[in-house]
Amino acid sequence: MIDRKGMRMAEEKKEYERKELEGKPVRDVIEELSTDRESGLAESEAAKRIERYGENAVEEEKKSPILDFFSHFWGPIPWMIEIALLLAGSVRKWEECGVILLLLLVNGGVSYWHESKASQAIEALKKQMALNARVIRDGARKTIPARRLVPGDIVVLRIGDVVPADAKLLEKEHLSADESTLTGESLPVDKQESDGVYSGTTVKQGEARAVVVATGGNTRFARTVELVAGAQGVSHFQRAVLRIGYFLMGSAGALVVTIVLVSILYRGDMAIKVIIFALGLTLAGIPVALPAVLSVTMSIGAGRLAQWKAIVSKLPAMEEMAGLKVLCADKTGTLTKNKLELQDPVLLAAKDKHDLILAAALTARREEDGEDPIDAAVLKGLGDTKELDAYKVDEFRPFDPTRKMADADIQYEGKKFTVAKGAPQAISELVGPEGKGAGDVEARVDELGREGFRALGVARKDEGGEWQYLGLLPLLDPPREDSAEVVKAAKEHGIDIRMVTGDHLAIARQVAKQVDLGRDIKVAADVFGKGKEDESQMARRVTESDGFAEVTPEHKFNIIKAFQSGDTIIGMTGDGVNDAPALKQADVGIAVPEAADAARAAAALVLTAPGLGVIIRAVEEARRIFERMMSYATYRITETIRLLLFIAISVLVFNFYPVSAIMIILLAILNDLPIIAIAWDNVRTPPRPVRWDMPRVLSMASMLGLAGVVSSFLFFYYLRTYTDFPPEVIQTMVFLKLLVAGHMTIFLTRTRAALWERPLPSLGLLIPLELTQIAGTLIAVYGFLVTPVGWRNAGIVWAYALVWLFILNGVKMLTHKVQMKVKAR
Repeated sequence: MIDRKGMRMAEEKKEYERKELEGKPVRDVIEELSTDRESGLAESEAAKRIERYGENAVEEEKKSPILDFFSHFWGPIPWMIEIALLLAGSVRKWEECGVILLLLLVNGGVSYWHESKASQAIEALKKQMALNARVIRDGARKTIPARRLVPGDIVVLRIGDVVPADAKLLEKEHLSADESTLTGESLPVDKQESDGVYSGTTVKQGEARAVVVATGGNTRFARTVELVAGAQGVSHFQRAVLRIGYFLMGSAGALVVTIVLVSILYRGDMAIKVIIFALGLTLAGIPVALPAVLSVTMSIGAGRLAQWKAIVSKLPAMEEMAGLKVLCADKTGTLTKNKLELQDPVLLAAKDKHDLILAAALTARREEDGEDPIDAAVLKGLGDTKELDAYKVDEFRPFDPTRKMADADIQYEGKKFTVAKGAPQAISELVGPEGKGAGDVEARVDELGREGFRALGVARKDEGGEWQYLGLLPLLDPPREDSAEVVKAAKEHGIDIRMVTGDHLAIARQVAKQVDLGRDIKVAADVFGKGKEDESQMARRVTESDGFAEVTPEHKFNIIKAFQSGDTIIGMTGDGVNDAPALKQADVGIAVPEAADAARAAAALVLTAPGLGVIIRAVEEARRIFERMMSYATYRITETIRLLLFIAISVLVFNFYPVSAIMIILLAILNDLPIIAIAWDNVRTPPRPVRWDMPRVLSMASMLGLAGVVSSFLFFYYLRTYTDFPPEVIQTMVFLKLLVAGHMTIFLTRTRAALWERPLPSLGLLIPLELTQIAGTLIAVYGFLVTPVGWRNAGIVWAYALVWLFILNGVKMLTHKVQMKVKAR
C-alpha cells in the first residue's frame, strides 16, 4: 500500500530544504514562513509544522545491537579463525577448540567495542544542542523542549544560551555569538538584523529575538553530524592483516588440495587418513593468532601512552601513527592557547603603555571577565586589578554591536573623565579627524591587520575637554609554549605539519610565523574552488599548501580526504565540534586537552594533559610497535612457507609423512601462542615514517622460508639415508627440529641487524620462547602424544638447529642488502 501522506510530507520537506532563506532579509523570511514577529506562531500551527517538517533533532539510523555485535564475526579475519575452529572440532581436539574460540570472541568483541565509538561521536555531538528554548507562541513567552521548535518560531536568545536552531535576527536586534564550535574561529562574532545565528553556537553578549529558519537535519550543526556519520575507511593496518591472511590461507589451501588429490586419486591412500592429515595441515597454515598477536602488541603500546596522559580509543591508530606523514593541526586550542592576550600596544595620545591599558580596563566588567575574552585579555594585560578599586564608575555602558564600543564615566581623586574602547573605526568616529592621535589610526590598524592582529581602539575625554585617541591594543590568540618545539620535533621525525583554522588568513600567517610553519597558507574556499573541476587538481592544490584559513567543517573533512586520495597517512588535531568529522575521517584523529565530547568520541587518540609533545612520543611508540608487527608478520609467513612446503614436498615426492597430524596441531599451538610475547621485545625506533612494505616482507620471508625448507630436507634426508631409525622416531625428530628452529626464526625476523647486534631480545620475549622450546623438547624426549627419542637425539636436533641459525642469519643479511640496492634504484 502506498503511503501517499508520507510521500507528500517528504516532498514538502524537500521543498522546504530547497528554500534559500539565509540570503534573504528577515522581513521576507517572516513573510515566507507565515509568522508574526510579535506574537509568533499559534500552537495549532506549530503542531502542524512538527508533523510536516519533523522534530528539531538529528535523525539517526537505528541498528539492532545484537545484529551489530554478530556482524563483527563475519569477514575475512573472523572467517580464518572460524575455519580453524571447525577444523579443530572435526578432529576432536577440544583443547585447541577452546583456545581458538577464545581468540574469536576476543577479536570480535574488541572490534565491536571500537566501532561503537562512531555512534558515541554522534551522541556527543547531539548533546551539544540546546535542550530547551524560549519561544513566543500565541503572543506569550514560554519555554519548550528545543526538539519542538519549527521553522517560523520566534525564539528569544540571551547571554549564555546555546542557540537551539538556525535562525535570523529580527529588525533592530543584535548580539554577540561564539561560533568556534562550528568554525573554529576564536573570537565572538557580532550579529545584527538579518544575520544568521546557528544551532549549537553560544550567545556571549546581548539579548535578541530571532526567527527560526532551519531545524533538525537542515541546520549547519546537523551537517557536521552527517559528516561524522559518513566518515569511514579501512585502516592500513586492517588492509595489511587481510593481505597477510589471504597469502597464508591461499598458500595453505593450494598445498593441501594438491596433497589430498595426489594422495587419494593418484596413490590410493586411505581417504580418512589423508583428510585428517590435511585438516591439521590447514590448521597450521591459518594464522589463528595473527589478529590476537597484533592487537595485544598495540594494546601494550596503548597502555604505555596512557601513562603519558594519552588515551588510545582505536587500536588500529597505533599502527597508523607509525606511518604518519602529514599532521593537520587545528590552530585554535591546539597550536594556540584559545585565549586572547594583549600584544605590544601602539601608543598614540597615551603617555605610556600602562596609561593606555588602564583606560581600557576601566570599561571592562571585572565580575564577568570569564564571559568576555576581550575584557579578560585587557584585565590580564593590566596585571594587578586592585588598582581599579581607586576609580569610581559613575555610569557604565556595555559593549553594543551597533555602536561597536563600550564606555564609562569615571571619577578619580575628584576629577571626572570618560573612557571608551571598541572597534578602531568606531573610536575614530568618536574622536573625530581632528582629535589628538587620530591621524595615524587607519594606517596602524591596516598594518596590524596584515600581521594578523585584531586591534582594539581606546580613547579618553576629560570633563569639559576633547576626546583623545590614546592608542591601539593588538590582540592575538598566542601559540602554546611548546608549539614551536613540537613543530621542530615533528620535522625531525619526518612529519609535515599543516595548519588548519577557521580564523582569517592574516591571523593564520602570524601564528605560522611564530611557530616556524610554512607561510604558504591559503583561504580554503580558494583552494577548493566553486565550480566543478578535476578532483586530482584540487587534491594537488591541497597537498601543495602549507596551511588553510577560513575553513568550515566540510573543508577540514575534504582536506583529509584529499591527502588520503594520494595514499598519505594523515593525522588531525582538534578540540571542537567543528573538528569531529575530520578527526573521525583522519587516519589518526587526535583530540587535545579540554576538547569537546564530540571531538573526543571521534578521535583515535585523546590527550588528557596540556602540551602536544606526547604526540611525538606516541609516534615513536607506534613506530616501535610497527617494527614488532613487521617482525611477527615476517616470522609467520616464513614459518608457513617452511612448514607447509617441506611437508607438501615430502608427501608428494617421497611419499612419506614427515610429521603426524597431531604433531602439526602441536606445532601450530606451540609456535603461535608464545609469540604474543613479541609485544614486549626490544626494537629500534625508525627515524622516519614507516609503511607496510609487503614486497619486502614477502621477499625476506620467502628467502628465509626456502632456506628453512632446505635445512629441513637435509636433516630429513640424513635421518632416512644414514640412520636406521623407525619412521615414528624420524617423525618425532623432524617435529622437534621444526619446533626448535621455528622458534629461533623469530630471532632472525625481529630485527634487520645481525643476531649479535643491538637491540638484543628482551627477557619478556626470550623467556616464553625458551620455555616453549623446552616444553617441546620434553614432549619429544619422553613421548607425550608422540614416539620418544631420548636426550641424545634431542641434543643432535638442537645442535643442528643452532648451526643453521647462523647460516640463516647470513641469508637474511644478504637478502637485506639486495633489498636496499633495489630500493635505491
